[in-house]
Amino acid sequence: MIIAIDGPAGAGKSSVARACAKKLGFRCLDTGAMYRAVAWLAVQQGVAVTDEESLGALARSASIVFLHDEGDPVARGITINGHDVTKAIRTPEIDKAVSPVSAAGPVREAMTEQQRRIGQGGDYVIEGRDIGTVVFPDAELKIFLTATNEERAHRRVRQNADTGVGSIDYAEVLADIIRRDEADSSRGNAPLAAAADAKLIDSTGTYIEDIIENICVLANLARADGKAR
Repeated sequence: MIIAIDGPAGAGKSSVARACAKKLGFRCLDTGAMYRAVAWLAVQQGVAVTDEESLGALARSASIVFLHDEGDPVARGITINGHDVTKAIRTPEIDKAVSPVSAAGPVREAMTEQQRRIGQGGDYVIEGRDIGTVVFPDAELKIFLTATNEERAHRRVRQNADTGVGSIDYAEVLADIIRRDEADSSRGNAPLAAAADAKLIDSTGTYIEDIIENICVLANLARADGKAR
């Protein structure tokens, strides 16, 4: 079974996906981290974010591995070509690079192929921007998780302060979120959008525990419906 959780940056997708996966006994896949890893590699190798052909070659040849503690279905980190980039992909530099890199058609093709291959390996909660619309359009449950710009900016600032990675300037973070929304929603390749059959959940002012419980209830109903067929 695939649970697709899409939505804009800072909506809480990663936290919700990890918690739902643990509660349901599913594996969890953070597709955004894959694009960030490719963006990091491009920056390290001096590949221009506008050079789609070179970015595609980079993505196709990259070895991306999620790091897991034994018995934990939720990854604790990520490597690309043997480099642990768990923290490096969360910097402001990569925040700016990831939108143009992920908009490149050849990159999306390479990542989509990998994501589909991973998802075929069992029950997964998969979060990203185009999971329910492009990567797994037949997912048994599709969620589009969103929140106001201001709420998402406050969350990202708190997250950055807690991890010590990224900007804690609210105005800067808010501007970056608005910029990324525009870039992700207007790109020609797999733009950010809610699938027609997705459940829309606005997390503004809502306890994360309630959102997790809601999604788990929907997942169990979808699973039961699938077995009934």
